[in-house]
Amino acid sequence: MKWIKRAVLGIFLAAAAVIGVLGFTKYQARQAEAKAAEETSRKKEQIKEIYTTEYQEAVKKRLETAKESGTYTTEKMLVEQNPFGTNTLSLYVYFATEEPVSVSYVVSVPDSEIADFGGKVNQEETYTTEHEFQVIGLIPDMENTITFTPEAEDGTITTASCKYKMGSLAGEEEVQLKQTAGQTDVSSQISLPDSGLYVILGNDSDDVDFMYYYDENGTISGEVPLIGYRSHRLVFENDRMYYSISETKIAAVNELGMVEQVYDLGNYQLHHDYVFDDDGNLLILATDTGKQTVEDCVLKLNPSTGEVSCILDLEDLLGDYKESLGMDQEDLDWVHINTIQWMGEDSILLSSRETSTILKIQNLNTAPEIAYMIGEESFWEGTGYENLLLTKDESNGSFSSAGGQHTVTYVTDDSLPDGQYYLYLFNNNLGYSESRPDYDWSQIDQIATDLSSGTTSYYYKYKVDENAGTYTLVQSFEVPFSGYVSSVQECEDTILVDSGMQGLIGEYKEDGTLVKQFQMNLSKYYIYRVYKYDFSGYLFTEE
Repeated sequence: MKWIKRAVLGIFLAAAAVIGVLGFTKYQARQAEAKAAEETSRKKEQIKEIYTTEYQEAVKKRLETAKESGTYTTEKMLVEQNPFGTNTLSLYVYFATEEPVSVSYVVSVPDSEIADFGGKVNQEETYTTEHEFQVIGLIPDMENTITFTPEAEDGTITTASCKYKMGSLAGEEEVQLKQTAGQTDVSSQISLPDSGLYVILGNDSDDVDFMYYYDENGTISGEVPLIGYRSHRLVFENDRMYYSISETKIAAVNELGMVEQVYDLGNYQLHHDYVFDDDGNLLILATDTGKQTVEDCVLKLNPSTGEVSCILDLEDLLGDYKESLGMDQEDLDWVHINTIQWMGEDSILLSSRETSTILKIQNLNTAPEIAYMIGEESFWEGTGYENLLLTKDESNGSFSSAGGQHTVTYVTDDSLPDGQYYLYLFNNNLGYSESRPDYDWSQIDQIATDLSSGTTSYYYKYKVDENAGTYTLVQSFEVPFSGYVSSVQECEDTILVDSGMQGLIGEYKEDGTLVKQFQMNLSKYYIYRVYKYDFSGYLFTEE
């Protein structure tokens, strides 16, 4: 019997050892999670500090002192990595030349398959003797060679170069996006501003948030830290780049990467979009946190004074419709405005995801009113607003109404008569409205009524005729399905499409032929938007 007792004891001790190991492993896992959370918190606090004018002014003063304390030429430049903290993969560069010159640069990684990247630097004067600018596009964890080419007015060219071992990314995004369609020629130099960069706006995460730049080959060129939430687009005014850095803040950043101003929206929460009007004011989609409803206001921000005011509350224009919903819960998302476009003449265009409707608002700053709506007739039937709908012109063929559309874009065309213009959009092709649970979306042909049944989204382009009160579909093609978020952008030769819930970034010809496509890993749910920017007149010349 003793050997049985010893065996039982052995089993017990072995089990205890296993439990101990498992317990220790769980303890290690908890410790690792706590350490990661602590590191994330540290990074977020650091980013908050970056987006303060005190921090930025201190960096500027330090750089000015460095400039004054030495003589910097093409042979000995003042070079510092990301001093203002707004782009991990950037360099601040300063030097002087005896003769006035323009400056171009090329970033290369010798003995690699990474394409060269570069362009002609934007300066206050095309030819000058003092040169201070930001270099972007360095590759992380690699030795980069930056070749500078000063060119005199008579065409005389010289060259200078330096090597810089770039550090690691602050985030966990890919250095090289996976290409899933098309081909790229990595042997040719990327020349900005002609090619432009893919700017990834909102790969939302539970950790630190960033905005990313990728070049035509899907190689990372910039990593811009954010306090939180996401940037929704880049807008440029008076040599500054503006972008949202949190739900309540917008930053104005100069061409050196210095944050010159941070605007706080106070009791309003920014969401989804913003645009400049003709007077240099920022018009911002927002939620008034003092109200019961969400995502139904338009703010005006004066960048000179920082003054913020609400100039449009959709409850004032669609109040009867809201009341007809019979819903009284907190945070009622009854229109969900996701795009704003400035149309001039005190008019804006809004896209409402919740109603799958596009609205033109006129007399914005005086007596706002709805000029028209584009949406499914049956959705608005009996609401009292159906008379505001433009008529669907199907003389050239029938087409289905858009469902849950995003990034509606207003395009004028000089070849069209007054009162006619184009609108293009990402037609998510999802019929869903939380505030209208009884509406039958299936009456719209081939529309998905839930995420699991969706197979196809679309690029849509309408021609609007305000004189006739009509709109017609003039161009469309299928794109990968994304029930929510996503974007389209007409570029010079292609149409850029972000199917956000799949993390797919594709460029298409006008007939819908896929030219090339990249896949980006999703941090959590989706990539909000992808737009292409050439940064001309900001980082690069407008040639």
